[in-house]
Amino acid sequence: MRESFTAVLERARTLSGEFATEPYEAAWAAEARWFVRTLERTHPGARLRVTTQISPDGLHWCDLEPAREVTDDLESWASTNFGGWLRLKGTVESDAGTSDNAGDAEGADTPGVKVLIYLALKS
Repeated sequence: MRESFTAVLERARTLSGEFATEPYEAAWAAEARWFVRTLERTHPGARLRVTTQISPDGLHWCDLEPAREVTDDLESWASTNFGGWLRLKGTVESDAGTSDNAGDAEGADTPGVKVLIYLALKS
């Protein structure tokens, strides 16, 4: 019988500037699927871009695939051939291309996106 587990990596967190989720150990899994649910955008032009990253030890990271822009309320994609650890890194920018490196939205002028991020794993 196959095993599966879904981890919630971000729960209603408002992201801004550059960010990375907590790493998740996934060496036991053969399949990984990301779900990013957008709950709110602090500015109409706030853009969320994410990249799946992999690591052999949970400390040192490299990109697994090209960055993607999250534009819908719920988006999902599969990641394969990932090895031991997974996380998402990304940026939140305005349409003008500016970002804040704080990691969490602090001011009304800072573009931010409130999200839920799930990682579903299957053996």
